[in-house]
Amino acid sequence: MLPTALLPTTLALVALLAAPTAAQDPSAKFFEPGRVVELTLEVAPPEVEQLRADPRKYVACVLREDGKQVYQRVAVKLKGAAGSFRELDDKPAFTLRMDREDAEQRFHGLAKLHLNNSVQDESYLCEALCSEILARAGVPAPRVAHARVRWNERDLGLYVLKEGFDPLFLARHFPDASGNLYDGGFCTDLDGELEKDAGKGVDDRGDLRALVEACRDEDPQARWIRLEQQLDIERFLRFVALELCLGHWDGYALTANNYRLYCDPKSGQASFLPHGMDQVFQDPEAPVLDPLNAIVAQAVMRNPAWRKRYRAILAAVVRELRLTEKSVPLAKKLASRLQPVLRSIDPELAAAHADRVRELVERLELREKSLQEQVQRPEPKVQSFDSQGRATITGFEAEIEEGDPVLEQDSVRAKRVYLIACGNDPCAASWRKRVLLPRGRYVFEARVRLEKVLAREQDPSSGAALRVSGRDAAQRALGNADAKQLQFEFEVEEEQLLVELVAELRARGGRALFDAASLRVRRLR
Repeated sequence: MLPTALLPTTLALVALLAAPTAAQDPSAKFFEPGRVVELTLEVAPPEVEQLRADPRKYVACVLREDGKQVYQRVAVKLKGAAGSFRELDDKPAFTLRMDREDAEQRFHGLAKLHLNNSVQDESYLCEALCSEILARAGVPAPRVAHARVRWNERDLGLYVLKEGFDPLFLARHFPDASGNLYDGGFCTDLDGELEKDAGKGVDDRGDLRALVEACRDEDPQARWIRLEQQLDIERFLRFVALELCLGHWDGYALTANNYRLYCDPKSGQASFLPHGMDQVFQDPEAPVLDPLNAIVAQAVMRNPAWRKRYRAILAAVVRELRLTEKSVPLAKKLASRLQPVLRSIDPELAAAHADRVRELVERLELREKSLQEQVQRPEPKVQSFDSQGRATITGFEAEIEEGDPVLEQDSVRAKRVYLIACGNDPCAASWRKRVLLPRGRYVFEARVRLEKVLAREQDPSSGAALRVSGRDAAQRALGNADAKQLQFEFEVEEEQLLVELVAELRARGGRALFDAASLRVRRLR
């Protein structure tokens, strides 16, 4: 294992030594910072109508570059998910395949490229900044340029041009590019139906199942051994650290979205590749130490040694990022090259763009300060218990899932309570607290006062309940009760596990008042 202090420099050096030279990689020069190319997509009327009928199916087009270079028999289709997809008569995003009809045809060495409409990033800079940051960190990521795009005679304006994930991309980053490459799709984790984009491996998804089964092995020690066989742990921890530092809330670790997975045929280990980074740096205070949601991220962080290693890698990543020193100047440099293009399209568009760039720069500077503060925070301490194995839990935080409920800490009959009261609409809300528990069996318990709590229609989970996040409550209470005792029994099979305790109400009316003094965890063994 590499020493933490040397990790960033060493990985970057490995990436540099493995990367093709300019002579070997004709695409390298094209992606010099600030390049804005003019592209025209010429599509005949029958193919236009085919795209209207099925936007995700390739049709033939002619691609013109800067009014000179012409590429025949190029394949084009529309791309984008829920937030970025636009119809053909709007400002659509495109995927281009240069090699679909002519296996040898390339666009500056690229067989596949994307033209992103950047409707979720009015600065047009987030993808480019992330590409540069990830390259410095030795993490494989698509390179980025910019293009002014025309669709037949219609000027669509400025686009973000990205290289695609394909065997050529893999060959630049992995010694053997013949392994299976999977597309994460839209909010789909590894246990979903991932599409295989490339690879000579078996098509039965056995490599994906093996990784998922390793994550879900109930024996912790067996789980760690299997995960090390199926996943490059060091690379994955660095991938997660960078996703979170960039505020990539829509990435793999947090939402199981915007990622690719490559299964190396030689090592047998999987590597995650970042994607869709047009909404990064939105929240300067985005957390980097909170629990994660995706299957692999959860499993890896449950290993105390790997969690400790993550903290070390995270600290190294934060030291290396230097957003104010490196990313801010790059943002300003790129913006200065985009401004003439935007002014030629619409002076008001250029002015609005300048405002968005200033806002992005401010967020980058604030993000650096937040990251430096967050990495200094200590890890949670293991929950302590009294001589009778009891621990009163305090500091619950409110969370609203649905409706317009009122959540308050109040005093009723001289007792402090956590209140959840439904508003005019059916509600789902909770009070939550994370606690670090050692291996053992526990009961989470509390008394709750119920006032006219009504079941939601066709919702078997209606009522007031206690549970642990990710698990269903075994006991739920409805109606009226002065002091109903609720319990939820659970087991921690790991050496230690960060558990989120949930006191919730799911109802179409009424109130639940959880007695604060009675909210506790008892250790059974």
